[in-house]
Amino acid sequence: VVVEDQPDVSAVLSAYNQQGDPTLYEEYYSGLKHFIECSLDCHRAELSQLFYPLFVHMYLELVYNQHESEAKSFFERFHGDQECYYQDDLRVLSSLTKKEHMKGNETMLDFRTSKFVLRISRDSYQLLKRHLQEKQNNQIWNIVQEHLYIDIFDGMPRSKQQIDAMVGSLAGEAKREANKAKVFFGLLKEPEFDVPLDDEDEEGENEEGKPKKKKPKKDNVGSKSKKQDPNAPPQNRIPLPELKDSDKLDKVMNMKEAARRVRLGPECLPSICFYTFLNAYQGLTAVDITDDSSMIVGGFADSTVRVWSVTPKKLRSVKTAADLSLIDKESDDVLERIMDEKTASELKILYGHSGPVYGTSFSPDRNYLLSCSEDGTVRLWSLQTFTCLVGYKGHNYPVWDTQFSPYGYYFVSGGHDRVARLWATDHYQPLRIFAGHLADVTCTRFHPNSNYIATGSADRTIRLWDVLNGNCVRIFTGHKGPIHALAFSPNGRFLATGATDGRVLLWDIGHGLMVGELKGHTDTIYALRFSRDGEILASGSMDNTVRLWDAVKAFEDLETDDFTTATGHINLPENSQDLLLGTYMTKSTPVVHLHFTRRNLLLAAGAYSSQ
Repeated sequence: VVVEDQPDVSAVLSAYNQQGDPTLYEEYYSGLKHFIECSLDCHRAELSQLFYPLFVHMYLELVYNQHESEAKSFFERFHGDQECYYQDDLRVLSSLTKKEHMKGNETMLDFRTSKFVLRISRDSYQLLKRHLQEKQNNQIWNIVQEHLYIDIFDGMPRSKQQIDAMVGSLAGEAKREANKAKVFFGLLKEPEFDVPLDDEDEEGENEEGKPKKKKPKKDNVGSKSKKQDPNAPPQNRIPLPELKDSDKLDKVMNMKEAARRVRLGPECLPSICFYTFLNAYQGLTAVDITDDSSMIVGGFADSTVRVWSVTPKKLRSVKTAADLSLIDKESDDVLERIMDEKTASELKILYGHSGPVYGTSFSPDRNYLLSCSEDGTVRLWSLQTFTCLVGYKGHNYPVWDTQFSPYGYYFVSGGHDRVARLWATDHYQPLRIFAGHLADVTCTRFHPNSNYIATGSADRTIRLWDVLNGNCVRIFTGHKGPIHALAFSPNGRFLATGATDGRVLLWDIGHGLMVGELKGHTDTIYALRFSRDGEILASGSMDNTVRLWDAVKAFEDLETDDFTTATGHINLPENSQDLLLGTYMTKSTPVVHLHFTRRNLLLAAGAYSSQ
């Protein structure tokens, strides 16, 4: 999809010149409303989708042509009929009462330049067309042709539930073409190397007297990944950094931990360990935890970044250059010797931002930390020296989220300027700019294979972008509020999203379909995480609860046949209650972050709020 440059404002607005008689607008609209409400049930739900976009465009047309009193009365008469999830948009709209107001309003311009997408069956569309042409109602017909994109499909009209599940974003639904591109959602092959057995493992085996059993199990950890996943991208589709020796050691540790991992399920729920930030005075704005769960970072409204060690091992900086030159570089414990014991502490504070810190992310190798802020920059900090290495300037406005790629080196950021940017740690300029959202990009996440990035936005859509060429390959609509949480399942096939509407939606990435809706939270969802093997989805919310959902059951017998994909007739099972495995209240602490340790202990974090 080619993103056109922002058209000239006056050109965009002049489309409103072809005005009808301003006094008849209410009549046109109520005539159409009457027609739709009296049509057959099967068409009514589909045609009702027209109410909102027509209402907005007719109102804006009146305002643009300076019929202010008619516009006001039109707004007052019909704004109450619109769906409840458009309330925020209507509030913005009600403040646009003069032609001058329209020029500086970005939301307005977006609504104008991007056609509002409706999916309607051919029968319903024919019915509408016939009605408007009989009535000679050119005003409405012009708007439909000029400003709406009607995606017509053959087959049964959709029911109210099916439509409600998918609508609600700033620009209507996604065109069906938008979700057709092939996505390589499979995982990359893990590099192969042998896992040396620990001495303690050996002893443990001899005691049990079954040494044979454990060894074969070790081999198939390695062999599982030898087969190439048919849905995986080519290994070299995007260049990934080489593994260093320290990374290999870490992988070995990871495999050992994985061998001791608890298999979760409805009968075996994880324990949850909650980290409460006290005396943060509502100032905690971001949290991240390292993959090995050894460090936790908080971003704060006072523009500081604070790093804690959550193991008995203290945080230490590298010695000064003068001291380093005295060290024998050949010694076995050189990595230990370069650390300066005098600097050991449980907490390090990083100063540098000049505004609240909204996103933080540790690099997979735990050498670096990213933070992004209201000051428009993303900073890269060294966890060896606890100093700032680079400030990346590209967003001129607040940056709401940032995240390292699962392979390190690359990272993504998203902000108020409505684009997401892909960076590499050694480049000052972004490598890719992902443009297409109609409002702030509020959260960003890498796919486990690092070839794709998901972004959630205040335009109430989620987009999936291809890192290779910057194309948007999926647009998911259905949330009724800004998106604040994203999580990919460990196998790379599914995406879970959470928003201010308190719903968690589940998506099948390959088919580009919504496959589930988890209802239960009563406030914004800020954190989502799958357990290490993907059996459980944990969600954390402003409603001070952590909820655990049965992910295996949610994804098991999905109807992802071609018909569903073609028409968007999705039938979401009303099974939230069956999938909810547990709800855990905190002591008046909104949940900001969730993390499963390598052994499937769930860590949660948030700041105590005293209201």
